[in-house]
Amino acid sequence: MHKSVFVLFISTLFCLISCAQNNNHNKEKTKQTNVSDAEKKETQIVIKKKYINYDAKRRALSIEYLKTRHGLTLTNPVIEPKIIVLHYTGGGTLQSNFNYFNQTEIEAGREKNRKQSKLNVSAQFLVDRDGTIYQIMDDSLFARHAIGLNYCAIGVENIGGDKNPLTKEQVAANIKLVRHLCKKYKIEYLIGHSEYTRFRNTPLWRETDPGYITYKADPGEDFMKKVRAQLTDLKLKDKP
Repeated sequence: MHKSVFVLFISTLFCLISCAQNNNHNKEKTKQTNVSDAEKKETQIVIKKKYINYDAKRRALSIEYLKTRHGLTLTNPVIEPKIIVLHYTGGGTLQSNFNYFNQTEIEAGREKNRKQSKLNVSAQFLVDRDGTIYQIMDDSLFARHAIGLNYCAIGVENIGGDKNPLTKEQVAANIKLVRHLCKKYKIEYLIGHSEYTRFRNTPLWRETDPGYITYKADPGEDFMKKVRAQLTDLKLKDKP
C-alpha cells in the first residue's frame, strides 16, 4: 500500500473511532442530564410560611413541657429531629386548624391533656387538601403532637379525617416533605400518629407519667402505605 494512502487510511480510522467515542460520551451525558432533571422535578418542593404565634408564653410552656413531661432541662424549646410523625386533623379547613394551633393554651375541654400541661397542641407543618404545604413554625422548634416523642419528632398535620379522607395530592406532598426533611436532618423513623405507642418502653420514649397515653387512628393505614411505598430508598423505620 502506498505510504500516502496508508496514512490517509489510518487518519480516517482514527477519526471514525474518535467520533464513535464522542457520540457515546454525548449519549451518556444526555442520559445523565435527563435523569438529573427528572430527579430534580420529583423532589422539587414549595413550602409556604404561615407561622403560628410562638411568643414568650408559648416558649415558656414548651420549656416547662420538656422538663416535666420529657425530663429534659433546656433553655430553648428546640428539638433534634429523629422521627417524622404524620397526622390528620380530623376535620376543619386550613384556616380553622391554623386558628386552633395558634392558641397558646389548650382548651379546658381537653381535661386529660390539660392536666399534663396547659401548652396547646400543634405541629411544624400543615398540608392542605390540594397538597399545599404550610410551615407553621420552625421545624427545629418544639411542638406538642405525639406523647413521649415530641422532643425528637417533627409533626405533619394533614387537613381531613375519616369522613373526609386524605387526598392523593396530600400523599404526594407528604412524600416530598419527608424527602426534604431527611436531607436536612438525620431522620431515622417515619410513623403515623396511630403508631407512636410502639416506642413505649424504649430509650426513645420520654414521658415521665406512664399513665399518660392516648390511642389514635390517624392518618390511616392506607395513607401510610401509599407514602411509604414511594420512600423505600430512604430505609426509614416504622418502629424501634
